Amino acid sequence: MSKERIDLTNQFLIAMPGMVDETFAGSVVYLCEHNEKGALGLVINKPISLTLGNLFEKVELELNDEDMAARPVFFGGPVQTERGFVLHEPLDEQGNHYNATLAVPGGLEMTTSRDVLEALSNGAGPKRVLVTLGYSGWAAGQLEEELGRNGWITVDATPEIIFDTPIEERYDKALALLGIDPRMLSQEAGHA
Repeated sequence: MSKERIDLTNQFLIAMPGMVDETFAGSVVYLCEHNEKGALGLVINKPISLTLGNLFEKVELELNDEDMAARPVFFGGPVQTERGFVLHEPLDEQGNHYNATLAVPGGLEMTTSRDVLEALSNGAGPKRVLVTLGYSGWAAGQLEEELGRNGWITVDATPEIIFDTPIEERYDKALALLGIDPRMLSQEAGHA
């Protein structure tokens, strides 16, 4: 019996209020990849104390754009937390990409190579970026299992929530894409 495979690439995973895993409680994750081998995503609503300016200093690059330098770096997930992941809008059609870029079908791009930071340092590079340390990963079948236990709900991702929405509103706005008011979601099973 073959199960229909779900592909949640380019979707938001929204943690349900009862999420027991503290790491993901209250999280919105942008899924960059989901296939039979597993899933990879970046949490888009958990800033850490590091700014992009601090990060660029650490990697010995200048960042002269003050607005960008003041932006927070995000906790992308518990895997490889020492590595940077840059989520950005797709680059031009001519295929000018960076050394290590994953193009999300129908969605954004995620780059892990230093050249994207160098481009940003030079005032080039993508204008809309979200930088995380670490990523969220699921082994084959693990995400499907968590979905089956109602740990997450999913919805098609929109770049506006990632790039234009204030951080503290991203969870509610992602739920709103489903027409859900967060106050209607309770951790308790239905008590009338």
